[in-house]
Amino acid sequence: MSEEQTITITLVQMDCKLGQPKENFERAGALIAEAKRRGSDLVVLPELWSTAYDLENAAAHASALAGRGRITNWFSRFARLAKTHGVWLTGSILEVQPDGRDYNCMPIYAPDGTLKGVYRKIHLFRLMQEEQYLAPGQGTTLLGLPWGKTGLAICYDLRFPEMFRRYAVYGAQLVVIPAEWPCSRSEHWRTLLRARAIENQCFVAACNRVGNSKGTDFCGLSAVVDPWGETLVEGGDGEELLTVTIDTGQAGEARRLIPVLEDRRPELY
Repeated sequence: MSEEQTITITLVQMDCKLGQPKENFERAGALIAEAKRRGSDLVVLPELWSTAYDLENAAAHASALAGRGRITNWFSRFARLAKTHGVWLTGSILEVQPDGRDYNCMPIYAPDGTLKGVYRKIHLFRLMQEEQYLAPGQGTTLLGLPWGKTGLAICYDLRFPEMFRRYAVYGAQLVVIPAEWPCSRSEHWRTLLRARAIENQCFVAACNRVGNSKGTDFCGLSAVVDPWGETLVEGGDGEELLTVTIDTGQAGEARRLIPVLEDRRPELY
């Protein structure tokens, strides 16, 4: 494996306490410290890991990404976790913008704590009333990172193959997905993760929460799937850290052997 394409990823499969950001930050900090001890380069937290789906109180929890007008800014603390532990760090939390609208926001921080990119969830999940409390993002995010091109997505986005194909067409070797996916649709989760990896010939790293919130059980099953659809690591239904080293160059190898992207005929679809 070429050094510049090799990355060790840890998925932090944690129980997210509803509406308790201080407790969730403390728990995440301890888990990130262990991920660092394992030699992780990139650490991925679940969707809305700091508050879970406490959307009725989104206005109380949401922070401005740049820290404007907030005494306690959760994004600053998020960045500090990356810097303290010296890891690339991502996951989604609630953001408020100057116009007062709240977003499901996924920043990615470098090991020095600087913000390297941000994605706001574009597909809002009506079964959990996201559209009632949140505004949708207006674009996808593909970043050139030290290990290769990386796309960002959140949970329900997994059901929209067009988004992942767009990432693949523009060269994504890895797509990272924080999620809050329920046990009742666990087989959808497993199937879609493999499908998105196979059809786009890229790695998919997906971190799902566990536990119960508002009567819904969340299934865990966090996983990293390679460009051939092989599940390299998969979690159970409890809190755990899942660590694996990948070579993102394998995405290019898969695309050379089976040139799916070259053989597309989008003018006919």
